[in-house]
Amino acid sequence: MQSINPFTGKVIASYNDHTPEDVGLILHKMNQGFQQWRSVDFEKKASLLDDLGNLLLKQKDQLAALITQEMGKPIKESISEIEKCAWLCRHHVTHDALGISPQSIQTEAKYSGVQFEPIGIIFAIMPWNFPFWQVFRFAVPNIMAGNVALLKHAPNVSGCSLKIEALFREAGFPEDVFRSIILDASFAEDVIAHKHVKGVTITGSARAGRSVAAAAGRQLKKVVLELGGSDPLIVFEDADLQDCCTCAVNSRMLNAGQVCIAAKRFLVHESIFESFTNQLREAYESLLLGDPAQDFTQIGPMARPDLCDEIERQVDESVSMGAKILAGGKRWEENDAFYMPTLLVNVSRNMPVYKEETFGPVAVVIPFSTKEEALNLANDTVYGLGASVWTTNEATARWMVDRLEAGAVFVNSTTKSDPRLPFGGTKQSGFGRELSPFGVREFLNLKTVWFQ
Repeated sequence: MQSINPFTGKVIASYNDHTPEDVGLILHKMNQGFQQWRSVDFEKKASLLDDLGNLLLKQKDQLAALITQEMGKPIKESISEIEKCAWLCRHHVTHDALGISPQSIQTEAKYSGVQFEPIGIIFAIMPWNFPFWQVFRFAVPNIMAGNVALLKHAPNVSGCSLKIEALFREAGFPEDVFRSIILDASFAEDVIAHKHVKGVTITGSARAGRSVAAAAGRQLKKVVLELGGSDPLIVFEDADLQDCCTCAVNSRMLNAGQVCIAAKRFLVHESIFESFTNQLREAYESLLLGDPAQDFTQIGPMARPDLCDEIERQVDESVSMGAKILAGGKRWEENDAFYMPTLLVNVSRNMPVYKEETFGPVAVVIPFSTKEEALNLANDTVYGLGASVWTTNEATARWMVDRLEAGAVFVNSTTKSDPRLPFGGTKQSGFGRELSPFGVREFLNLKTVWFQ
């Protein structure tokens, strides 16, 4: 495995894969570790988690630099990612955040209720686009609930993967509570099938999700899938255009557009279509591309060359079918690892930029005339991760919220993940949830208890 700096194209480091024997030994030790960890009192776990959060903040500059070096995220965004991980740690140092205290349920029994119990090793297959946040978001709640976590990260962020394991150790967590393995994806099914693995979670493409879900299904193991998205941002005629435009640009251009829950299809009322599109174009053309290690850089390179190739294909094919480029539409002349911020109009349903997930700095703007048309356009996708609605009319907002096919709907705000709220999607965006008590319980045994 090699980690390659996408900005310079130079190899950062090479890593040896874990062998099947290595993985088997790790799983054996983690299973033993789980038997001890599940009995550790919550106050001790909370103290360790507090130390982990403090380590993240203490080392945030070095950790952010590692993210930027391995996958090209602008350094300011990398620092924000580390700070968000620290926030998640601080949030989960209380029982209430986990929502796993036993609950009584009134019946004719002397006592009846539910208690929440950990199940063992949770195996996570994580992507490169948020190499720390994606891992912490799955690992911290599960570990605090008594499970233990095994990570197979994306190969291009192997340095981040191993550093996260080192941080858990440095914070004082037992060695086998969190482990990271360097493993080719072709061996993931063997790990899923291992008797000590009790649950599986993946964040990735729909194709990868189908493969993992099938493998977990053959073993009758619980799986959580957080997959792609093609989120609509719906702008009504009474919206605050300046605020909406700023949020639309920030949402789509974060991490060079490599965000599953980013707004990707801008649906705009026909009465404000021209003015809104002009604001977007001006904002796109003002964004600064460059060295992601520099504070002033707003758009970094794509994380891998093949990702840039795919965005280029989607745009070129759509243009050949009639889409019109208002901004960008090509690689950056100074470094072809970058794709320029791109805005497309005159887009139809059969084009790749409409029907496929665009995982890069590309957005389409589509007009609508009625709320019914906006709803049909918004739901006209195989995905259902998030959506945002922009209007000052609360009745309109509520009407849209109740009918949008999405795991989350944000009104007058861009979609985002938050430790206090469940995160996940519907349709081909996956199933199951992360974060909040709803997410924590995905990998717990909900045990019914009855005393006669």
